[in-house]
Amino acid sequence: MTDSPAAISQRRKPFWHHLYFWVLVGITAGVLIGLLAPEIGARMKWMADLFIKVVKVVIAPTIFATVAVGIASLGNLAKAGGLALRTVVYFHVTTIFALGIGLVTINLMAPGASLGLDLATFDASTAEATLRTAGALDGGGVTGFILNLVPHSFFGAFVEGQLIQVLVLAVLVACAITMLGPRAQGAVDALDTVAKVMFGIIKIVMWLAPIGAMGGMAFTIGQYGSQILGSLAHFMVSFYITCLLFLFGVLGPICWWCGFSIFKYIRYIKDELLIVLGTSSSETVLPRMLIKLEAAGAERSVVGLTIPTGYSFNLDGTAIYMTMAAIFIAQAFGIDVPIATQIGLLVFMLISSNGAAGVTGAGLVTLAASLAAFDSIIPLAGIALIVGIDRFMSEARALTNLTGNGVGTLVVARWTGHLDRARLQQVLDNPRLVNVDQIMQAQMMASRPGLTPSDATIIDGLPAADAGTRAS
Repeated sequence: MTDSPAAISQRRKPFWHHLYFWVLVGITAGVLIGLLAPEIGARMKWMADLFIKVVKVVIAPTIFATVAVGIASLGNLAKAGGLALRTVVYFHVTTIFALGIGLVTINLMAPGASLGLDLATFDASTAEATLRTAGALDGGGVTGFILNLVPHSFFGAFVEGQLIQVLVLAVLVACAITMLGPRAQGAVDALDTVAKVMFGIIKIVMWLAPIGAMGGMAFTIGQYGSQILGSLAHFMVSFYITCLLFLFGVLGPICWWCGFSIFKYIRYIKDELLIVLGTSSSETVLPRMLIKLEAAGAERSVVGLTIPTGYSFNLDGTAIYMTMAAIFIAQAFGIDVPIATQIGLLVFMLISSNGAAGVTGAGLVTLAASLAAFDSIIPLAGIALIVGIDRFMSEARALTNLTGNGVGTLVVARWTGHLDRARLQQVLDNPRLVNVDQIMQAQMMASRPGLTPSDATIIDGLPAADAGTRAS
């Protein structure tokens, strides 16, 4: 007698068969190497860089294919436009909250007030590379941002890894496919096949995550470990506390309004959070998030558009970091920034943060580009003050960004009536029902896109979503 998928799911795999276990092992090994042999650890950054580089190879084509297929599957440009509008509106509202909460906490905690630095004698040489990069990115505020939406050539966005440009191209292609009607079905199938191939590559590459996590943590601890004990620790702690306040004080109530628990959601994506913790990059788990959120009951068209859009328009952790770092620099030099100027800085950063995706060291570089517009008040040279600890901050930024993007996808799915809430609750109550590796394998073999009832290996014992059970 053959066991059913539900029976098979009850046979829990040994913990050493799960990716999260080996990522934890990698993180632990990296910390130990960084503490016990800091010189060796400082030379291990290449491991994390290699892993991130391999993942980024497939990120752009994955986003392009997923977004194009997702929008085309709606079959109606009006529906796609409404979905995109709601997505952008939601993301900008949460970004405003992130910027605002960062502004409030940095003023209340005032971690830079005790430093008492003198701008005349301050050495800003450590920030020269960041300032040069920020100068190259500064294309003239809003005008520069708009111009940067369009690549120099169709394949230029893929070559340069500009996710926001890839997103624009995907939307244009999807609109063209939709207008062609049934004649474009071959193009949709081809793009869906490309997405499945990319998922297959990701499935292979993800098993390098423990090595990448080990290298990243060894480098961070070995290179900057002693900085934690310095005077900048107060700022770092303030930033981590603010990220937690945002997660549970802003996103928590949003999740409650949508009918699920933020704590259960975090447990559901724990594997992805651990990978991001080790690599300091949320891009490394983008394909896995696409699969997990669809498996949790969000319709594929919503997931395919919202998650990639979030990587360009919903960088909550980066937004918190930018406002806090800007005021921290002012505090360190004893500069009192008027509240009107702080609000102006917040509005400017709301725009500049949209272009952060796809930029190496996005938080620090985008901060420098934003401060350039306020250099007469907040010294741009103060960037050198936080260069040394940026690696520690990037981990919290990436974790907050990832969590916010996933929550945003579920919120938009419910807002548009494309969320199976019963299925979401079932998955959050028992995350073991979802096996990402099996879903990737099933999607590569499936004859048509999306999760189907016949794909027995997609979710162990969990029935596929039924459109009739979806609730707004």
